[in-house]
Amino acid sequence: MEVRIKILERKALRRTLLLLLIFLLFAAFLILSFVQKQEPAVEEKSEPPGVTIPETPPPLDERRIIINKGATLSDILTPFRFTPLEIQDLSEDVRPVYNLAKIKAGQEFRIFSNQDQEVVSLEYVLDKEKILHIQKNEMGYHAEIKKIPYKIKVRMIWGIIEDNLILAVTRENEKDSLALALAEIFAWDIDFYTDLRVGDSFRIIFEKKYTEDKFSAYGNILAAEFTNQGQSYQAYRYTYPDTGEADYFDREGNSLRKEFLKSPIKFARITSRFSLRRRHPIRKVYRPHYGVDYAARPGTPVQATADGTVTFVGWNGGAGRLIRIRHQNAYETMYLHLRSYAEGIKKGAKVQGGQVIGYVGTSGESTGPHLDYRIKHRGSYINPLAWRFRPVTPLREEFSEEFKVLAETYAFLLEAPLILFSKLALGP
Repeated sequence: MEVRIKILERKALRRTLLLLLIFLLFAAFLILSFVQKQEPAVEEKSEPPGVTIPETPPPLDERRIIINKGATLSDILTPFRFTPLEIQDLSEDVRPVYNLAKIKAGQEFRIFSNQDQEVVSLEYVLDKEKILHIQKNEMGYHAEIKKIPYKIKVRMIWGIIEDNLILAVTRENEKDSLALALAEIFAWDIDFYTDLRVGDSFRIIFEKKYTEDKFSAYGNILAAEFTNQGQSYQAYRYTYPDTGEADYFDREGNSLRKEFLKSPIKFARITSRFSLRRRHPIRKVYRPHYGVDYAARPGTPVQATADGTVTFVGWNGGAGRLIRIRHQNAYETMYLHLRSYAEGIKKGAKVQGGQVIGYVGTSGESTGPHLDYRIKHRGSYINPLAWRFRPVTPLREEFSEEFKVLAETYAFLLEAPLILFSKLALGP
């Protein structure tokens, strides 16, 4: 009896130590991910005797202006004592870099003045990544486009689907765009409108960009796992050190991308499936329906499901406005009943999988706004929902060991919360 008690005590001790190790590792990850990266400290150097240190110039006064609808550069600068001639000279000096006549409502304009209320520099925020910096000098104005400096924090969230992916992500205090980015990673395996079920779950490790301690945008999703209808899919981001190209792979190094995306529309509802005998809603006769109908609001973006070359754009009888694309390995896709085409989509245009090519409409023989999506393989129609498409190029062999270490690290971090909470729930 005493021996058995000691064995049980040792088992309990090992389990406690394992639990403590998992907790400490996971806590360390969370602490490190929530700590903001700081700029490296600069070593202070003492000045030699007799050297006069110049006085630090006083800080500039900064004014931030959100551009109103219809406002011009003159409307912004006139209150700062700019004459019409000075505004014209400023525009001409900056034009080779950026045309200030194209400033947009809602964007931010920053004006920096010295103690004499003289404007010495200006900034126009182009987007979340870039800013136009304008510096006044003796020759006039010098302009350049700079990247906005930001700091990155790594975050992790996990959740369960109760209704849809977007609501599940926003319940974790994140934004819609993170849900859309996650859906794009798994878009070759999961249709996030038709395939989701209550109880599906996800875990994500991702980057968040901060500018001036304010969230500005999401960075890369570094690792993710999605469990759909009992099947788990993993994604680990790997960047090739020699080319800088990045892709997502599963644990074995297979690319998550396949020949074709699962759906030409994000978050659309299927109203009619591929069938060899379907009653036509307008002609009231039974005949084959060689596509899949996706109901969506007029103007919803339609994406090419794979890389290819556009072979037809235009009106095609009952199909209405149609786009036809030729792909590798004897595949062809068709997109019917469109309202309009995306810019640059014409015969001969090269497109990439996921690129927006048109917009949902109800042209041709259609009872309501939807997309009829069809695929041919070697000249014969196939069922887009049932056909098994092949994966694309896997991870390059020479980087398999490095990727394996990376994937195992991310896999442990994704599993840590579940292991920790299950141990706490079950007890010793």
